[in-house]
Order: sequence, then C-alpha cells, then structure tokens
Amino acid sequence: MKLDVIKLDGGTAGSVDLGEDIFGLEPRADILHRVVRWQRNKRMAGTHKVKTRSETSYSTKKIYRQKGTGGARHGDRNAPIFRKGGIYKGPTPRSHAHDLPKKVRALGLKHALSAKARAGELVVIEDASSDGKTKTLARQIKDLGWKRTLIIDGAQVNAEFARAAANIEGLDVLPSMGANVYDILRRDTLVLTRAAVEALEARLK
Repeated sequence: MKLDVIKLDGGTAGSVDLGEDIFGLEPRADILHRVVRWQRNKRMAGTHKVKTRSETSYSTKKIYRQKGTGGARHGDRNAPIFRKGGIYKGPTPRSHAHDLPKKVRALGLKHALSAKARAGELVVIEDASSDGKTKTLARQIKDLGWKRTLIIDGAQVNAEFARAAANIEGLDVLPSMGANVYDILRRDTLVLTRAAVEALEARLK
C-alpha cells in the first residue's frame, strides 16, 4: 500500500510503499488483547503487601486463660479473627509477569500497525528533526492537527527533537526498537519517519 509522506511544516515529500504483510492485515482484537495484557502485567510493580499475625503490633501474650471463661479459646490479639489483627492469605510482593511467545508479540505489533493504517490514523513524515525549541514544534504539531500522538523514529531519536518534544502534552517520541502495541493503541495518531518504516519492516520480516 502507498502512503503520502509529509514534512513537519506541512509540505509534501513524495510517497512510501508500506508492506501489506505488516500494515495491511485485518486487525485481530484477541491478538492485541493478549499482547497488551502481557505488557501491562509485566509493568505492574507487584509491591502490595499486608501484615500477617507475626507482623502486627499487639502483644503476643495469651489474652485470657484457656478454660473456664465460657468463651472461645484464643492465643493473642494478633489472630486474624480480631480487629486490627493479622491478615490471612493476603497479597504479598510478587511478579505479575507471564510468558508470551515471541511470534505472538511480533504479530501483535503487526496488527497494531495495521489497525492504525486501516483507521486512517497512520502518518509518515520525512524525518523528525527540530531546532530544539518547544514553541516551534508545538506550533507545527497544532497546525497538523495532531493531539494525542506517538512519533516513532529510526534507530535513534534526534536529540534536538526529543528535547523540543519533552514538554508537549500528549506527544510521545520513541526509537523504532521501543515501538510497542500498548503505546501505539493508546494514542490517536501514529507518526512514523521514513527511517522508522524501514526499521520496523526489517524487524518484523
């Protein structure tokens, strides 16, 4: 499929051929869901923690004698049955990550790119370069009508462009190796440079 290439100032810069096997697939929600779930679970801190009966601050003294009270038998006030006692089988620090085959991850990225292309939310620009001034880049982004946007560059992001984009709300910039399904889907517009198209096609062949 062919797509027009533009410049950040709004001018035209020819066109580019996008591989049908990467940008022309019928998006599958189940594949995208699996990859996004894998990414989100991997990012979870897993630091939730409750106090067990050995960690609460009550005395460990037996609260009353074993027999003769007519009440239930108890040890100390740290037992889970009591208010502010320890929690039984509560969450403890752990990793939420799970495995996902590399082929499924690659397929998910292809379907995410195809979903953006099919929805008309994919833009290809000549390059991502800037004078390093946020004001200039913000005006260009506004003139192009981009709001929630992800820009993917080649192997490395231009340092001046990254600095200019750092303080623009709703604008993310990633190198081609950082391209991922979650960040692509959560933004309204996906912008690729020519270098990014070449790098992604080489990565996903």
